[in-house]
Amino acid sequence: MAAPLIFTLLFAFTVWISYRQYGRIIQNIRLGLDEQITGNRLQRLQNMAFVAFGQKKMFKNWIPAILHLFIYLAFILTQIELLEIIADGFTGHHRLFAPFLGNFYTFLISFIEILSLLAFVATVIFLLRRNVLKVARFQKPEMKGWPTRDANLILLGEILLITGIFSMNGADTLLQSLDPGHYPSTGTLAISSWLGPWLFGSLDTATLHIVERGGWWLHLLVVFGFIMYLPFSKHLHVFFAFPNTYFAPLTPRGQMENMPAIMNEVKSMMGLGEATGEGDMSGELPDFGANDITGLTWRNLLEAYSCTECGRCTAVCPANLTGKKLSPRKVIMSIRDRAEEVGEKIRKGDPDCIKAEFRGEGVSLAAKNFDDGKSLFDLISPEEIHACTTCNACVEACPVLINPLEPILKLRRYEILTLSAGPADWLPLFNSLENAGSAWQIAQDRDQWTREM
Repeated sequence: MAAPLIFTLLFAFTVWISYRQYGRIIQNIRLGLDEQITGNRLQRLQNMAFVAFGQKKMFKNWIPAILHLFIYLAFILTQIELLEIIADGFTGHHRLFAPFLGNFYTFLISFIEILSLLAFVATVIFLLRRNVLKVARFQKPEMKGWPTRDANLILLGEILLITGIFSMNGADTLLQSLDPGHYPSTGTLAISSWLGPWLFGSLDTATLHIVERGGWWLHLLVVFGFIMYLPFSKHLHVFFAFPNTYFAPLTPRGQMENMPAIMNEVKSMMGLGEATGEGDMSGELPDFGANDITGLTWRNLLEAYSCTECGRCTAVCPANLTGKKLSPRKVIMSIRDRAEEVGEKIRKGDPDCIKAEFRGEGVSLAAKNFDDGKSLFDLISPEEIHACTTCNACVEACPVLINPLEPILKLRRYEILTLSAGPADWLPLFNSLENAGSAWQIAQDRDQWTREM
C-alpha cells in the first residue's frame, strides 16, 4: 500500500503548488483595468472551437502546423490514459479500465500510441529546427537565454513523456503472459505489441516489472512536473489560449479604439456636435493611453500570458523585416515580464512602491496606488513603438488571436498625448492636422475645393 500513499501525497502536492502558481497569474491579470466583454457569445465560442481547439490559424504554414497537430492531438488524447493512471495510482490497481472497455480499450490505447509515435517524430524535428537549422524567427534577440531554454525543456519533457508511455506499455505486453493475475490483457496494441518484445524480450520477469513501473512513474512525474512548470513557461498557452480566443474582440482587425475624451473635444472644436461630459478638457487633463500594465486592460494582460512565443507576428512585421527594432513578440513578452514584476511587488506589499499621495497609516499596496518608479517604457523603447505602421500584419498572423497593436497604440498615445513627447519629424504632421485638418502642409483649407463647386 506504499505506492498509493506516495501517489496521493505527490498528487496533493501538485494540486497545492498549481493552485498557488495559477492563482498568482490570475492575480497578475486582474491588475489590468476592467473591460466589458460584449458581442455574440456563439461567435466567441466558435472562435474558441476553431482557433484554440481546432488550430485553424496554424495552417497558414502547413509543415509546422501538421507537426504541431501531432503533438497537440497526442497531448489531448493521452489525457484519457492519464485518467487511468491516476485512477490506478489511487486504487493500487493496474489498468483499471481495460476489463470494462474490452476491444475499445485496445483501439483507444493503440490510437494513442500511434499519435505518440508521430508526436515523438515531430518533437525531434522541432528540436532540430530550433537548434540545428536555427529558423530565423527563433533567433531574434528576445529569444536569447531563457525563452530558448524553456522551449527546449518542454520538447525534451515531451520525449521523456513518450519514453514513459512506451516503456510502460512495452513491458506490460510481455508481463501479460508472464503474470496475468496482475497484468490484464490489453489485446494487440499497434506499437507496443512489437516494440515491447523487440526492446525488452530478453529481460527476466523482475526486470520487466522494474521497466513497467519505471515507465509508469516516469510518465506520471513528467505530467506532474509539466503542470507545476507551466506557470513559468510560455507553454501556459495550452490552457490560456482557450479563454483568450473566447474574449478576443469581434470587431474588424483594422478597427482602432477611439478615446471618447479626445473624440468629443475634437467634435466640439469642429462644430460636429456638442461634446459630452467625457470630452470636458477644462479641468485637470487625464492620462491618455498607458505607460504601465495598470493602464492596460485585463484582456491585454491575458493576451500576454497566452503568447506562444512562436514569432509569427514578428516574422511578418514590415518594420522588423526592414531592420527596425520593433518586434511585436517582444512587446507582448515585455508586458508579461512587467506583469510578473508588478504582481510580485504588490504581493510582498513593499511600502516604497506606494504612490506618495496615497501613503499613510494602514494603506496597503494595490494596483491603484502602485508606483515603483518604473514603467513599460523601461522594457519597451520609444524607438520600438514609433516603428509600428499599424498595418495589423501581426494581429492577422497570431495563431491565438493576440493583438500586439493595442498595447503599442496605448503606449504611443501616452507618450504623445500625456507626455507631449514623440519623434521630432512627426511634429509637422501634428501641426498640419491641428491647423488645417490635413496631413500635408498646404496653404489652402482642406475643404477649399468644395467652395469652388
